[in-house]
Formats: sequence, C-alpha cells, structure tokens
Amino acid sequence: MTAFDNACTDLVDRLEARLAAPDAPARLVVGITGAPGSGKSTLAEGLTEALREKGLLAGTVPMDGFHMSNAVLDELGRHGRKGAPDTFDVAGYLAVLDRVRATGPDGEPAEVLAPVYRRDLHEPVAAGARVTGRGVVVTEGNYLALETHGWEGARERIDLLVMLDVPEEVLIRRLIARHKDFGRSPADAAHWVRSVDVPNARLVAATAERCDEVWELDGEEPAPHER
Repeated sequence: MTAFDNACTDLVDRLEARLAAPDAPARLVVGITGAPGSGKSTLAEGLTEALREKGLLAGTVPMDGFHMSNAVLDELGRHGRKGAPDTFDVAGYLAVLDRVRATGPDGEPAEVLAPVYRRDLHEPVAAGARVTGRGVVVTEGNYLALETHGWEGARERIDLLVMLDVPEEVLIRRLIARHKDFGRSPADAAHWVRSVDVPNARLVAATAERCDEVWELDGEEPAPHER
C-alpha cells in the first residue's frame, strides 16, 4: 500500500468516526482542493469509492459541474480563460451545497441533483450527480478556499477541506500532457498552461492557510500535514 493509499484510508477512518459522533450532522461535506493538475480528481475518486464500500457515501458535488457554458463564456468574453475563478456559476454551487447540508422537519436530508462537467463535450451537464441519504458528500475543485470572486462562501459550507500541494514544474508537465490529450497542439497546450493554468495555480496555492489539511506531493505520492 502506498503513502497515498494510507492517507486516503486514514481520512476515511476519521470521517467514519466523525459521522458516528452523537452530534454529527446528517451529511458531512468534505472538500478536495488544489491547483489544476494536482490530482484532486484522483483523490476524490479514490475517497468516493472507499466511502461507498463502507456505506458512508451520500454523493458528490463536483465544482467543475458549475462551469459556465461555452455559449455564456463567449457572450461574456471569458472563453479565452475558461477555468478562471469568474468563469463558474459560483452562486449556483453555493446554493447546491446549502441544499446538500439542509434537513427537513424530520431531521433527514433531501435528495439533491448536481451538475457534472463532461470533458468529452467540454460542457457542464445538468443533474449528472445524485446526493441521497446520510453520509459524506465529496466536493472537489480549484477554488474551494478562495476569498474573492464570490467564492468566499464555499469554505464555510465545507466541514473538512484538504489541499493537494504539488510543485509547479510537475503541474506544468501534467497539464501540457492533459491539454494535448484533449486535442490541443503542443504549442497551444503550452501557451494555455502558461497563460491560464499557472496563474490559476498560484492563486490557489495562496489559499493553503484556509484549508484544514495540506497534503504535499512530490509528483508521486502525498504526505498529509494537518493545519
């Protein structure tokens, strides 16, 4: 078992203990944040599966599902920096987190449907994720600890926020490869990473102090550090 696996297993054990506490909420919202290319989706997928196996998963609310559509980005003149903080429906994301956390008169949470982002379509798709019952809700995205562009409300809606910290040179290598995989030329991929992804990554890195834990990665495996 790798250090990454051990860290994920420990996180699941801690979440299970929190859910078993007498004063535990019906749903516990856990956030995974970090720069583009830091491995958020990998950790979120592993965490989701581990929680599902233990019967602790209520569902997922991916931040990327709240990307503005390409048509809206074109209308606003923001398509050329898609992925920046102001290219998301932030109010919609916060509203879904509020619905996820709410309970009815009987103390039970209601089912919530959340959008997802389809990388094959390069577009968000409505009602692609289902949150139901009690347990952990996993949300992941770049700007969960940001204090500008309307994102400041996200942190207060997340019970435990973990940041993945990866060296910038590793991020650049991963992101160029990702953009090439999705059809960009090597030159276009490198330009996008330098002009859009790297500035966003530095913006995210500056929010580390607002996270509960920072897991430092060297490009291979993470090591958790609680704050």
